[in-house]
Amino acid sequence: MDFQINSSGLTFSQYVPKVKKPFDRLFEIFKELITHTSGDFDEAIDWMRELNKEYKFANSEYSIDDFIEDLLRKAYIQNPGQGEIDGQGITLTPKTEKLLRQHALKQIFGRLKKSSSGNHATKSNGQEGESCGEFKSYKFGDSLEKISMTESIRNAQIRTVGSDYNLIQEDLVVNDSVYNTQMSTVLMIDISHSMILYGEDRITPAKKVAMALAEFINTQHPKDSLDILVFGNDAWTIKIKDIPYLKVGPYHTNTVAGLSLAMDLLRRRKNSNKQIFMITDGKPSCLKNKDGTYYKNSNGLDKLIVDRCYNMARQAKRLDISITTFMIAQDPYLKQFIEKFSEACNGNAIYTGLKGLGDKIFEDYQQNKKKD
Repeated sequence: MDFQINSSGLTFSQYVPKVKKPFDRLFEIFKELITHTSGDFDEAIDWMRELNKEYKFANSEYSIDDFIEDLLRKAYIQNPGQGEIDGQGITLTPKTEKLLRQHALKQIFGRLKKSSSGNHATKSNGQEGESCGEFKSYKFGDSLEKISMTESIRNAQIRTVGSDYNLIQEDLVVNDSVYNTQMSTVLMIDISHSMILYGEDRITPAKKVAMALAEFINTQHPKDSLDILVFGNDAWTIKIKDIPYLKVGPYHTNTVAGLSLAMDLLRRRKNSNKQIFMITDGKPSCLKNKDGTYYKNSNGLDKLIVDRCYNMARQAKRLDISITTFMIAQDPYLKQFIEKFSEACNGNAIYTGLKGLGDKIFEDYQQNKKKD
């Protein structure tokens, strides 16, 4: 049954399941493919045409060409033929870039359960946050403004049924709440070539996490800060709008450069709680020399490079910056390095598959935000 509210009150009718319109159905597929192709519209459409041969999600009544026309009409893409972008091919609009972030957030945050996979303790409490909708017994030191007079009086009435009414401390309850902290976060994403080696796409899940985390912080915790940086031979920051277009390169992994830039960014932040999330396959293989050249070694774990990583970890510990490494490779010798690195910075190492990457990061982020 379904119902609607009108001037006559509630009207019940037979429930009819909503069927997605052809555009909406294809748009869901498009959002996935455009993320995988790093914003390459032509490649995403080519994939759609190939997939449609098997799955038949478009037909003569509503074809993929019809879908493209609707994308243009709804301003999800820009057509250079209309003079919006000269000679660059069809590109996404800011409207679509935001929808991709929302899509990633829905995918990841919608799966989260109320658990505590993250295991940081929050270092500095902020001000008490909003009520969580529950009550707890009043204890000495609780704010008087938090006392729920309605519930407290009700408790006294129940206790004094049949006798003179009085209100005692045991009747008092307060609105329970959590302590919210303002957090400054740097998300580091490894874009070295190994992130797509051996037929495993590790960069797309990392992009989805970055988009979802950016959208989550901007909408749910606007006072928090988020910087996103990528690291290969060098490290540099990227804007949130550029995340869908992120690609790996023919790079080695300069973890030291990434950590150095992350700590420089966090030094400028005034929030007392600062953290680094690093998504990597774990193998540092590059350093930049003072003369601008690079020292590279992809064979095993180079002692010079590894020791520099440990030094950066100890520096983060001195600065009271938490580092959580999300390790998306399972090689035993890499695990050993990450565990020693985490010990040096008093941080965390979380070994996760690609499917669980977003869940782990969100749980860890929220654990750092709240203290009962």
